[in-house]
Amino acid sequence: MVSKKFRARGIAATVAVLSLGLAACSSGDGDGDKGASGDGDLITVGFSQLGAESGWRTANTESVKASLTKENGIDLTFADAQQKQENQIKALRDFIDQGVDVIAFSPVVETGWDEVLQEIKDNEIPVVLVDRTVDTTVDDPYVTWIGADFHSEGVKAGEWVKENYPDAKIFEMQGTLGSGAQVDREAGFDETVGADKIIGKASGNFTRAEGKAAMEAALQAYPDMNLLFAHNDDMGLGAIEAIENAGKVPGKDIIIVTVDGVRDGLQALVDKKFNFVVECNPVFGDQILDAIKKVHAGEEVPKETIVVDKTFDQSITQDEVDARLY
Repeated sequence: MVSKKFRARGIAATVAVLSLGLAACSSGDGDGDKGASGDGDLITVGFSQLGAESGWRTANTESVKASLTKENGIDLTFADAQQKQENQIKALRDFIDQGVDVIAFSPVVETGWDEVLQEIKDNEIPVVLVDRTVDTTVDDPYVTWIGADFHSEGVKAGEWVKENYPDAKIFEMQGTLGSGAQVDREAGFDETVGADKIIGKASGNFTRAEGKAAMEAALQAYPDMNLLFAHNDDMGLGAIEAIENAGKVPGKDIIIVTVDGVRDGLQALVDKKFNFVVECNPVFGDQILDAIKKVHAGEEVPKETIVVDKTFDQSITQDEVDARLY
């Protein structure tokens, strides 16, 4: 698709639905580890992960590393950006200098990529975009994108709230401002429940610690709040601490709706501290591997591939939580 301003998100004309991939956890420090080079049969791949801000991101990284291995035909250089765009841009330029066959990355935020994406394109290195989206003026900045429909996740959360708590006074805890997940989950949720239902917003930057701090401030600023929508589980888990410290009961005094579906989040459902969770499946390293191989071979791939997500409420069992891979 050729566009002067292209964002890969939502349901595109071509959408492939992924099945849930099973990927074992792998070891490694997650920063600059590279397989042995020199084997001409291996596809050299530079992968820039945006960071390790949450349990979801850790599971995603483990899935990527478990799939992009020498045994699977990949010589991987992995770089952790530590949630800083400047680190990620440096890593992408390092990949260009190394002359990798394919670049894959999950962008910290949506904008600010024009220059480096043009450099990658000028060096004729195909890009596989993972999880988050970009907003760029570069024509055809990547070959394919694989990830979740963040807008749909926000809509699902909003529909549950609208059906079960139509008169709720909602505080919305946003993820990293400017990221695709934050922008789209917010848009989907807000348009579904109605902007007049949301009495306040603040960013918890997708982390448990900042989620706790944001909730502490919100409890003071919005005493009438009775429902929290958190853009990920980790922020919701941090909010639980703040709510309990304030002498309130999470899941009762303040209803909690989150996105991700990591084990700790679903455990909070079992414990009746969360009320509803929209899944954002992180385990799709095998699909990333398949896309990289096809891109390298010059095969046709869909422009967008949407990962299948489920939803969970307090009917989930302990056995289901214990069986989770992440």
